[in-house]
Amino acid sequence: MLVARTLSKEYLSGGRPLAVLRDVSFALETGAFAAIVGPSGSGKTTLLGLLAGLDVPTRGQVVLDGVDLTSLDEDARARLRGEKVGFVFQSFQLIPTLTALENVTVPLELRGERGAEARARELLDRVGLSGRGHHFPAQLSGGEQQRVAIARAFVNRPRILFADEPTGNLDGATGARIVELLESLNREDGTTIVLVTHDLGLAARTQRVIRLADGVVVSDSGAEAPAEPLIERAAS
Repeated sequence: MLVARTLSKEYLSGGRPLAVLRDVSFALETGAFAAIVGPSGSGKTTLLGLLAGLDVPTRGQVVLDGVDLTSLDEDARARLRGEKVGFVFQSFQLIPTLTALENVTVPLELRGERGAEARARELLDRVGLSGRGHHFPAQLSGGEQQRVAIARAFVNRPRILFADEPTGNLDGATGARIVELLESLNREDGTTIVLVTHDLGLAARTQRVIRLADGVVVSDSGAEAPAEPLIERAAS
């Protein structure tokens, strides 16, 4: 489902390149549930953005469901994300002027799909918010907003879901419920899930833990095989 091959990401700092990630490689099978962990500044969120096609690496390759993201332009990556990728942001990123139901409906409406509202209601019910669809984000608790964000991420039936610190802004009990929700969606839908977390207890509940430090992979528990070879890009 997902291959990262010798990924590196650099930014200019004071006119000099600053390496945030260096030669990161791994592969995930379809249906995997993986955590990326490491201290602040280790490159976790940067790596998640590269894997989801939100950003492009300085060097290396990301292959998602057989498609080389690094060979696509920005518009093509956006189309692929709309078709195959769900993303849950740490800050929820809900539209404040829309209700919970409307927030979940937006991705389907942008694609012009029929039955968007029915699908959104189904997801809200599945995350335990069937009676909160008419509420605006400001009227919801942090845990409820996170569940709306997860429902929105799943509304397109993505092949893979990325989550950036999905329990980072929540108390322990609420965070545990969010983890249980992600586990059930992974188990029942077979969706591949990749999350970034600083919570080692949460990471321990996943099938695979990839640990970063100073932009490199220092351990990879649960790995069964090395990443696949680079896919050759078609000649332009």
